[in-house]
Amino acid sequence: MNSTKLVNLFFKPRERIIRKYDTDAALLQEQVLEKLISKAKNTEWGLKYDYRTITDYDDFKRRVPINTYEDLKPYVERMKKGEQNILWPSEIIWFAKSSGTTNDKSKFLPVSREGLYNIHYRGGADCVSLYINRINPYSRFFDGKGLILGGSHTPNMDSNHSLVGDLSAILMENLSPLVNHVRVPSKKIALMNEWESKIKAITETTIHSDVTNISGVPSWLLVLIKSILDKTGKSSLEQVWPNLEVFFHGGVSFTPYREQYQQLIHSDKMHYVETYNASEGFFGIQDEENDHSMLLMIDYDIFYEFMPLEELEKENPKTYCLTDVELNKNYAMIISTSCGLWRYMIGDTVKFTSKNPYKFIITGRTKHFINAFGEELIVDNAERGLAKACEVTGALISDYSAAPVFMDSTAKCRHQWLIEFVKQPDSFSTFAKVLDDTLKEVNSDYEAKRWKDIALQPLELIEARKGLFHDWLEMKGKLGGQHKIPRLSNNRDYMEEMLKLNK
Repeated sequence: MNSTKLVNLFFKPRERIIRKYDTDAALLQEQVLEKLISKAKNTEWGLKYDYRTITDYDDFKRRVPINTYEDLKPYVERMKKGEQNILWPSEIIWFAKSSGTTNDKSKFLPVSREGLYNIHYRGGADCVSLYINRINPYSRFFDGKGLILGGSHTPNMDSNHSLVGDLSAILMENLSPLVNHVRVPSKKIALMNEWESKIKAITETTIHSDVTNISGVPSWLLVLIKSILDKTGKSSLEQVWPNLEVFFHGGVSFTPYREQYQQLIHSDKMHYVETYNASEGFFGIQDEENDHSMLLMIDYDIFYEFMPLEELEKENPKTYCLTDVELNKNYAMIISTSCGLWRYMIGDTVKFTSKNPYKFIITGRTKHFINAFGEELIVDNAERGLAKACEVTGALISDYSAAPVFMDSTAKCRHQWLIEFVKQPDSFSTFAKVLDDTLKEVNSDYEAKRWKDIALQPLELIEARKGLFHDWLEMKGKLGGQHKIPRLSNNRDYMEEMLKLNK
């Protein structure tokens, strides 16, 4: 018996439980909501909304408002200073640093012990369980090591009472010693703060390991793979790690990277498994080889609600529990978790492809954004960057749009900005640099991706001819006050159309 078959005796019972998702979804989610409300009833939040008298979902959504990070931030700030029993009853000392909001460069999401074990670690374990039981029953997963490329910061003291770090660093810091025996690189290297040195150290210490599985964000892992191939002189990754069989990926869409990975990993035994794990929680796992939709993980400490996109701007928007969603309809996802996030709108939009079991795809964000490489750039970041660039260079802007340029064969990627000026800047190069630098100042994820040009190159500035955006709207039949230029796009569809007109 190989090691993987032996270890799977531990995972097999969990996989059988997950099969109940097909028939028991309503019951499982009801139990999660009941558990969360019962646990939090004596917290400051639970007392405020009288959790003791909540009896069902309808009561819950009538009583508790939908929240954004700005709504919960005053509570989180108090928790970071050491106050407890505010949003969740157990002690919370960890805060996951995530991309910023309209008002902040970064946001800090509480991570409870229950959240670590009943959400994040359970999600990681279920990835393995579903992979070796459903996707690849011939796997030799545990016959080698797993390589996890984590976040860019080690946890650091935020105050005398709390610790702040990327979620991946928090997870790594709290991992069971048993798990550390089946993964590389060492914990010390995994938590290194400086990316260039970290990539070099991982390359040098793992090229002689027997790596069977890799996990991380596609854009960052491409950089590591190229470093490994450069170091070894090999042309494909399986020449370095002949038993490599699976890549668990998440964070950004894999579509733009799939072809590049196939060019760097030639093995026909390679599997690619999408996951939906975020600082707020672990939500979905791909469980079929040829179906890129993900299974919604419904028995973690996460209660799900869904808001139709047409309800987003309404004063009293309608929300639905899982069993009331429709297929092929876009919803904004709302969560309540054992980390103290209550009816929290995370900003992602999803569409269900199946209800038996519930499977979905991520369709985008609730607002314009660019997140092609994990930078999570929002319109407010763009507006602040452009304002500063105009101030420094004396420019005036009429209209603009921006989109990603995906990595080419040399792993280079960048943002492309198409700007129509009323008054040109006194220096286009200075304008581009100030814009780029300001984006780094206001958005920590953009700053991390731009670090030493490793994953994201300096932005590209293209001057639009006079009237370009008017002509594009006219071409689309969208002239009129209610129609707007897409400021930020996560794909190149609009940008390519505009560039063709820019002559």
